[in-house]
Amino acid sequence: MFETMLRGEMNSHLGNDPNAHDYKETNNLRRYILKSLKTTMGEVEIDSPRNGDGSFESQLIPKRSKDVSGIEDKVLSMYARRMSQRDIADTIEDINGFEISCETISNITDQVIETTNEWQNRPLKKFYSLLFADCLYVNIQKDMETKSCAVYMVLGYDINETKDILDICIEEAEGKHYWMQIFDEI
Repeated sequence: MFETMLRGEMNSHLGNDPNAHDYKETNNLRRYILKSLKTTMGEVEIDSPRNGDGSFESQLIPKRSKDVSGIEDKVLSMYARRMSQRDIADTIEDINGFEISCETISNITDQVIETTNEWQNRPLKKFYSLLFADCLYVNIQKDMETKSCAVYMVLGYDINETKDILDICIEEAEGKHYWMQIFDEI
């Protein structure tokens, strides 16, 4: 998710999409460096974008910044609450003290939506040696009110003990019909 947000921020900075087939008015090419970040889930390595002339300075994850545990929950919760791009930009400015344009937020959310759709439509492995299925209730803001909703999650371990989240689904309540629908989709 961090790589996706940074790519969206880089697209906004350079004013173009790297996969666009139109003429690019710059020789300021993208490159990536390996960066280690401390998150709430532990340490992760990401490919952090840089550009040829060094003019790109990420506002979300600044250079030499290693700890993003405070940012990730805020950005994801704002996105999950369906806040407008302007509201997200204003909130980031209030929390972190830097300004980010609505266009940059738009580029970031477009990248995140694309990555989410790819994840949802990815092929699953043919065999999992162990499955965990659980449901928990969380408060979610929807239609200007906060509701307690059931979050279904199915986690699978393959033969090599690699963990894979198979599905995450949000419904109003837990029930056998929802579980059957989830397992049918998997």
